[in-house]
Amino acid sequence: MAARGMRKYLDRRASGNFKIQITSMVDMFIILLVFLLKSYSTSPVNITPNDKLRLPQSTSAVDPIDVLKIIVSKTAVFVEDSKVADIKGGHVDISSVDNTDPQFIRPLFEELDKKAQHAKDLAKVNETVQFDGKVLMQVDKDLPYAALQQILYTSMLAGYYDVKFAVMTKD
Repeated sequence: MAARGMRKYLDRRASGNFKIQITSMVDMFIILLVFLLKSYSTSPVNITPNDKLRLPQSTSAVDPIDVLKIIVSKTAVFVEDSKVADIKGGHVDISSVDNTDPQFIRPLFEELDKKAQHAKDLAKVNETVQFDGKVLMQVDKDLPYAALQQILYTSMLAGYYDVKFAVMTKD
């Protein structure tokens, strides 16, 4: 009797149409895809490495925002891609420093002021653009603090109060 029941089961299984239910598998792949898309991120900020610029290391995982960039290497100070001052022996070149205020770097101030004025003019025409005084600094890790202090002082006089520093993440 058990053999007859087994035979009946096998005959019914062989003669019937078998459909694969993949709904739960599709759900799993969608969840996996959403997870991978959420965990994948690209930063809108392009920080180009330079052989003369070694950024400090940090464990910070915050992505930088796309704002005006000040690059300070061992040899020069740049605003975006234009060189504004030389650095010699860890100090800003004396020809760039103002005579009455030794913390003030005149060419840096003029370039930053020009960029700030341009952003303010754009803000008058386009409501979506506003000048918020943010700057991203890429500073060589071996630069003396006195030179960095001059650059920070000058950038704040030009209206850039919100300063973020770019760092390399530790691997």
